[in-house]
Amino acid sequence: MPMLGTIIVPHPPLLLPSVGRGQEVRVQATIDAYHAAARRVATWDPEVLVIASPHIVMYADHFHIPPGPSASGSMAAFGAPQAQIKVKYDTELRQALIHQAEASGLDAGTLGERDPNLDHGTFLPLWFLQRAQIDRPILRIGLSGCSPLQHYRLGRCVAQAVEKLGRRAVFIASGDLSHKLRHDGPYGYAPEGPVFDEQVTAAMGVGDFLRFLTMDPRLCDRAAECGLRSFQIMAGALDGLGVEPELLSYEGVTGVGYGVATFTVTGPDDDRRFAQQFGAIERARLAERRAAEDPWVRLARMSLETYVRTGRRLHILPQGLPREMTGKAAGAFVSIHIHGQLRGCIGTTGPTTASVVWEIVQNAVAAGTRDPRFPSVVPDELNLLEYDVDVLDEPESISSPAQLDVRQYGVIVSSGSRRGLLLPDLDGVDTVEQQIDIARQKGGIGAHERYTLERFKVMRHT
Repeated sequence: MPMLGTIIVPHPPLLLPSVGRGQEVRVQATIDAYHAAARRVATWDPEVLVIASPHIVMYADHFHIPPGPSASGSMAAFGAPQAQIKVKYDTELRQALIHQAEASGLDAGTLGERDPNLDHGTFLPLWFLQRAQIDRPILRIGLSGCSPLQHYRLGRCVAQAVEKLGRRAVFIASGDLSHKLRHDGPYGYAPEGPVFDEQVTAAMGVGDFLRFLTMDPRLCDRAAECGLRSFQIMAGALDGLGVEPELLSYEGVTGVGYGVATFTVTGPDDDRRFAQQFGAIERARLAERRAAEDPWVRLARMSLETYVRTGRRLHILPQGLPREMTGKAAGAFVSIHIHGQLRGCIGTTGPTTASVVWEIVQNAVAAGTRDPRFPSVVPDELNLLEYDVDVLDEPESISSPAQLDVRQYGVIVSSGSRRGLLLPDLDGVDTVEQQIDIARQKGGIGAHERYTLERFKVMRHT
C-alpha cells in the first residue's frame, strides 16, 4: 500500500546534543521515543518522506510547497552550525500533488518562497531519521490559515498523488503541542495549555483523527499550540485507512508539550473517512449556534446576508427588538469568523448613528465587505459565518497601564488625531503590554511616541 504509515514528532532544537549541551537530558523520554519512531519508519522502508512543518512560510489561503531540486539546512541559528543536513526533493511527487490540489479546489504551489533553507521543523525529524539510516527524497509542505477540513483535504491529495505515482511513502507531521504549560516556561502559562495537550494526546493514543478536526479554535489559540494543522494534513493522508496507533511519549517539562506517536497502516477502512463525519458535525454545530443567537447577533447576520444577497442595506428592522438596542446610542464592533478564523471585524469607538441597532447594521455590512484584510464575503460563505457583537461602554481616561486588564477592559491608544483600539478578551492577547502595543500599531503610533490611554468595557454578544 503506497501510504505505509505516519508519525507525529516535535521539533525543539534542544533535542540535539550540539544545541542542548547537556540540557537535553531534561527531555530524554522524548529523545528515546524519537529514536523509536525513526526505527519504526525504517521497518516500513519508504521511498519518500512527506513532511508538514509549521515553520515553512505560511499564508492565509495558500499552502506553500518549497521549490527546487534540493535543500539544505543547519542549526546555526541555535548555536550549532556543525549540525547540517542536505536532502533532495521528490520533484515528480511535488508536481503531482500540486495538480491534485488544483483539481480539488485547493490553492497550493511553489510561489512565495522566502527562505530556501530547511526550517527546524523539518530539520529535526530528518536528523533523527538519518540516524536510523533513512535518507530518502522528501516532499515538504507548509501550513495555512485555511480551515481544518482544507488541511485534511490537502492530506488526502498527498495520498492520491503518492498512489498515482506508486511511491511507498511515510508522512511526518512535525509540530509541538501547547507552548503555555508552565509559569516558568518560555511562553508562560494558560489554563488551556494542559487541557489542549490532554485532548490531543488522547486522540493520538487511540487514532481519533476526527478530534484533530473538531477541537475548539478558542482553546487552541489560547493554548498557543503549534502542530495541530500538521496533524490535520496527516489525518487526510490516512483517509479511509485503518491504523495501529501508538503514543510513544509525552512531556511538558520545559513548558512546551512534546508528543511522539506512530500510526502503522493496517489496510482499508471506510469508517475512517473523517471529512464526511466532520462536515455533519460542523453543520449541526452551526445550526445549534444559529438557533441560540440573541437579537444583537441575529441582526448582524441579517444585515450582512441582506446586503450580500441583494446589494441593498437592511431598512426594515425585525419586530420586537429590545429597548437596549433601539433606545441607546453607542459604539459597536461586529466580528465575523469562519472555520474558527477571523473573516472580518469593523466597529466604531463611539456612536455614529441614532441607536445601537443602526450601529450594528452598518458595521456588520462593513465587517463583511470593507475590512481591508479580507476579500468581500460571497453568498456561498454566508451559512458558514459566525458573528460576535461588542457594544462599547463610554471610554474613560486612565493614567497608567496598571489600570488595564486584558480580559476585562479594551484599550484606546491616542497620539494627536491618531487612535488605535483593541477589544478585551481576545485570543492570543495575554498581557497589557501586548494589548497596548497592538492598539498602538493599529493607530500608526510609533513605539517611542507619547500617547494617552483610555479603557472601556464591552457587552459581548455571541
